Amino acid sequence: MVMNTGTCEDPPGLPSEPIDTVVDPLKRFLHIEATSGIVLLVVTLTALLLANSPLAERFLAFWKIPLGFRIGSFQMSHSLQHWINDGLMAIFFFVIGLEVKRELVIGELQDYRQAALPLAAAVGGMLVPAGIYLFFHYGAPGERGWGIAMATDIAFVVGCLTVLGSRIPNSLRIMLLSLAIADDIGAILVIAIGYTESLNLTALVLGMVGIGVVIALMKVGVRNLAVYLIFMVLTWVAFHESGIHATIAGVIFGLLIPTKAWISEGRLGTIVQKTGCFLQGEGWSTPKKRYALLRDMEVAARKSISPLERFETELHPWVGFAIMPIFALANAGVTIEISDFMNPVAIAVMLGLVVGKPLGIVIFSWLAVRLGLARLPEGISWGVIAGGGFLAGIGFTMAIFIASLALEGNLLDAAKVGIIVGSFLSAIVGVIILVLLLPKPSQNSE
Repeated sequence: MVMNTGTCEDPPGLPSEPIDTVVDPLKRFLHIEATSGIVLLVVTLTALLLANSPLAERFLAFWKIPLGFRIGSFQMSHSLQHWINDGLMAIFFFVIGLEVKRELVIGELQDYRQAALPLAAAVGGMLVPAGIYLFFHYGAPGERGWGIAMATDIAFVVGCLTVLGSRIPNSLRIMLLSLAIADDIGAILVIAIGYTESLNLTALVLGMVGIGVVIALMKVGVRNLAVYLIFMVLTWVAFHESGIHATIAGVIFGLLIPTKAWISEGRLGTIVQKTGCFLQGEGWSTPKKRYALLRDMEVAARKSISPLERFETELHPWVGFAIMPIFALANAGVTIEISDFMNPVAIAVMLGLVVGKPLGIVIFSWLAVRLGLARLPEGISWGVIAGGGFLAGIGFTMAIFIASLALEGNLLDAAKVGIIVGSFLSAIVGVIILVLLLPKPSQNSE
């Protein structure tokens, strides 16, 4: 039997079916990160409209529906919104852990000289907004909201960068994305340290044991995803009951995921070559051998991709187009009144995002360059850094998440108003500054 093995220039593809004409464009759409920001914006506006419409009471009550389960004497019962914020968002934080691990091990943050500027900018972009907020609310009922204006929403930032297109130099894009990752690290620490009220040491120890078991399974080479999933869920439950926010478990597991593939490219090539030789011989007519060999090649192909790359690639569409929109739908719906705009909490959050973020980013970046710890990317002016700083003031998803941990009632509603207005103003000002300062793309550029 003669096989058509194809060429490197024209590799063979999978057979096409009629449904692929619909599915393939959808797959491409779901892997365009910028479009998730558009979806998130539409869902946020929908939540706001519903919360301020005649359907407001039913819409807001829906997220308060209690859901739970009981196993023996153990019981967990919480509102639908709580399950979304603590459960579904654990997957979001798992992906954040993956992104942080990638940047620290093989990305921009692995080299100190490259990482110094975005790290300095991130520190300034967290400390100054928090300082502005505390200036207005130290000792006041809204004091616990100091962490709200510290984070950056990477989905909306990517969306704004895409709107600007080829105007954005690659160096600025890399800096802003690295800054957002560093911001995420800071937000994780804020959640773990600043918003843990009381600890159940027994549950915390059980959670640590769960993490230890997962590490041990990795060390001995267990590669069954179902086994890991069981222990991850049990660890999440333990963290939830410990008093430390359960989403931290997702971050920890994301940081544990290996960055190296189990099967090297060379070994995969050898397996594929031997499989091809086998299939051209008499072995093709032996079903058991054929199945075993093809199964091994299938496993080898999957394991030639690092677990980190595989999880990040497969989960990104789910996070961007399902988890974050569901979170926004459950949390962005707030009944807005004119008085909310003058609420001290809303004003402090807005100032933190619109003023504190760019101010902190520019000042700390300037200090890092001045002290010789970092250097300004080629072709990037301080005005452009300021424009990027305003974009970093889009704090939507993480800001609302922290607000839901820190505040409640009218204070929480006011904080959400501040987040939405502050993020909107930051996006508008940032885009305008970059449009004015960055050169127009050449008509002949591709």
